[in-house]
Amino acid sequence: MKQSHSAVFRSVAVEPLAEGILSGLSFMVKDVFAVKGHTNGAGNPSWLSSHTPAEQHAEAVQLLLQQGAKLSGMTHTDELMYSLNGENVHYGTPLNPEAPDRIPGGSSSGSASAVASGLADFTLGTDTGGSVRVPSAYCGVYGMRPTYGSVSLDGVIPLAGSFDTVGWITRDPELMLKLGRALLPSNSFGEIGFTRMLFPEEAWELADESSRGILENELSKLGSLQVEREMVRIAPDGLAEWMSVFRIIQGYEIWQTHGEWIERTKPVFGPDITERFAWARTIEQADYREQQHRRQQMVKQLTRVLSNGELLVIPTTPGAAPKLGLAGAHIERRRSQTMQLTCIAGLCGLPQLTIPLGTDQGCPLAISVIAGQNQDLRLLEWAVSILPVLKS
Repeated sequence: MKQSHSAVFRSVAVEPLAEGILSGLSFMVKDVFAVKGHTNGAGNPSWLSSHTPAEQHAEAVQLLLQQGAKLSGMTHTDELMYSLNGENVHYGTPLNPEAPDRIPGGSSSGSASAVASGLADFTLGTDTGGSVRVPSAYCGVYGMRPTYGSVSLDGVIPLAGSFDTVGWITRDPELMLKLGRALLPSNSFGEIGFTRMLFPEEAWELADESSRGILENELSKLGSLQVEREMVRIAPDGLAEWMSVFRIIQGYEIWQTHGEWIERTKPVFGPDITERFAWARTIEQADYREQQHRRQQMVKQLTRVLSNGELLVIPTTPGAAPKLGLAGAHIERRRSQTMQLTCIAGLCGLPQLTIPLGTDQGCPLAISVIAGQNQDLRLLEWAVSILPVLKS
């Protein structure tokens, strides 16, 4: 697998539209956000050649420009956003600057790489199955997946409609909060504090032994906070079952979104992406409806768990980023384990913040904190307030 060494798919310069809370900052966007006059590639040459320039900016891009930020580039993505690795057979693999021999994570690979490399103050990505959270963890930066539907997807290439979100990545937690205030609606509650921190046993059981020990040691610093901590179980049928429900719903929606274009255009995909689309094509509507019913039960279960100001704390990924160029059963097993962690917030439409915390043999590790629906600003404000303790 060739390596790109650049997070940037295309240099695009758009000046701010006004002065605002983001004045003086530069940002880049994943190559799925419409920018007036430019054509998105979505990580695939056939997509680039079969689409036309955007007539207007995506709504999220417009908001940031109106708040004073300057757009300076489009970043690489996995093909049609259908991967968690960041390795693209057409354009190469963006550099993971914190672990150059390892993948950056995907599909917002270029967005995480650009922030970690210092090419931009912040970036926008999309997150369907973990595509902001995973690369943020692997590259040692902060990443936010907001409450489903809280940030407009107008002008963004879709993947799976009931999971797609617009997320953001920075090196600075205070900037994460500032971006939340720029992008999120006013009903994303901003009251500081949570009553309890819940640690789901089935999520922590997925972590590699070494990374789990490191993360638990780092989290022990939170003992000085006046917040109750409790080990719990959140998935009576196991997270593998939750992941299966997520995967089937996502796959069906992906084929409904892109199947007609694939059959008409016959694009060339990398082997792993080819296999995923071929599988997605086989999912029947009856199975999709059954899994949607099961999803509703899972949402009710987690809503009860988080009904009184609780906060879930999980490892963002099972461990450090895998080495470059891995293939076959090993990388698919890691993908499955990772999706068991990322599907928790995905199935239930919850806000999740990735926080870099410690390293394993020099490679970044991260935890995630998950709050109830529309608790986004409260979550970001809480994180800013407790991070001096974690980073001490």
